Amino acid sequence: MTTVTYTVPAIHCGHCTHTIEMEVGELQGVESVKADEATKKVQIKFDVPANEEKIKSLLAEIDYPIEGLINL
Repeated sequence: MTTVTYTVPAIHCGHCTHTIEMEVGELQGVESVKADEATKKVQIKFDVPANEEKIKSLLAEIDYPIEGLINL
């Protein structure tokens, strides 16, 4: 299981967080998604067949491109 945290500057409201959580959560292999409006961060836990490239691509496709990866 891999956990990544991304900064997503386009998060502005509860609708944004809901959209991210629903869309990314539908990717096969994604276990959990938590988007935070206040910090503009998204934490995703996933396993194969999901991978970072698929997640980043989907976020960009739904107009929530990442700004960077936060290493914890």
